[in-house]
Amino acid sequence: MSFPLASIAVYNSVVFGVFSNTLSLLSQYRDKSPRQSPDLFDLTVASMLSGCISVGIGGPVDLVKIRLQMQTQEIITGRRSLNQTQVPHKWHAVYNGPAHCMSCILRQEGIAGMYRGAGAMLLRDIPGYCLYFIPYTFLCEWITSDQHRAPSSFCVWIAGGLAGALSWGTATPMDVVKSRLQADGVHSTNYKGVTDCITQSYQKEGIRVFFKGITVNTVRGFPMSAAMFLTYELTRKAMKRTNME
Repeated sequence: MSFPLASIAVYNSVVFGVFSNTLSLLSQYRDKSPRQSPDLFDLTVASMLSGCISVGIGGPVDLVKIRLQMQTQEIITGRRSLNQTQVPHKWHAVYNGPAHCMSCILRQEGIAGMYRGAGAMLLRDIPGYCLYFIPYTFLCEWITSDQHRAPSSFCVWIAGGLAGALSWGTATPMDVVKSRLQADGVHSTNYKGVTDCITQSYQKEGIRVFFKGITVNTVRGFPMSAAMFLTYELTRKAMKRTNME
């Protein structure tokens, strides 16, 4: 977890920064008042751009995390015991840590190897961030009775939590595919790409495989996103107050 923990601040600051600055640029380009609420088109463009940028930073981080987590799992070998059952074999750790993991991937697969599963991540994050920022914005406006004042901390908490739960819940199918593609290659390579991974997973485990972990993702998404949006909004207010002074 050291690599994700070290990069999470940069990752989220870039995502939120791209979103807010894109909205600001679109507002200036279309001669809108800064106080005017962004429309659906502006929110969609800013959210999609945030999703694209997030893959550039989050892809390698997720890859290293998943490789380190999956490297010592037990897998079923082709050997059979006397009672004709397949024998699990525990693999020894391939990587010594995040730096060694990155070094091995770069040496064996090149830069492209650091972005294994990027296609699935794009399919997860582009709609995922649309269902993250757009519901948050509209929920804040709906909960706040006076449209001319900023939403309260409570409104931000509730809107951010609901948006996070919705986003992570709907992103689960592609998150499953992304994780399988990124874990692929630790000991063997089973998938040729996103379509092949979806096809093989469906044929072996059925439609339910794409919804594994949806409850955990949805429940986790609420407090995580609520805290993130609240911190973001409070930080922006503090910075504006400091600039005014």
